[in-house]
Amino acid sequence: MFTINQIKDIHSKVKSGADFPQYVQNLIDLGLIGYDHYVCDGHSKYYGKDNFQIQSEAKYALLEISSTGNIEALRNALKIHQAGETDYLTFCRQSAEAGVEKWTLDMKKMTCVYYDKNGLEMVTEVVPSI
Repeated sequence: MFTINQIKDIHSKVKSGADFPQYVQNLIDLGLIGYDHYVCDGHSKYYGKDNFQIQSEAKYALLEISSTGNIEALRNALKIHQAGETDYLTFCRQSAEAGVEKWTLDMKKMTCVYYDKNGLEMVTEVVPSI
């Protein structure tokens, strides 16, 4: 199975959202089948085969998640992040302001779904293949 250190090593190569497809492929190669990323502090739960899972520590100080989801603000944050115009922490701050509690990546479906505090789907994206 995989370790948090292996995931950190892959994550350290990501400079912007433009690197996301390669990041996902590297995680798949490592054996991940999905993960949940929590915007409040940047911790993630990673899932592998046979119910294997591990959790990372918080990556930054607590962010307040807006109680109201703003899909347009999220779409804009995604657009500029994927164009390489923002870094990870900036995107997380913008996601919190847009009301994103977490995003879930499903490596089998190759989708990334953004959820608000009520567990409602805000945006679903197909992860581009590399």
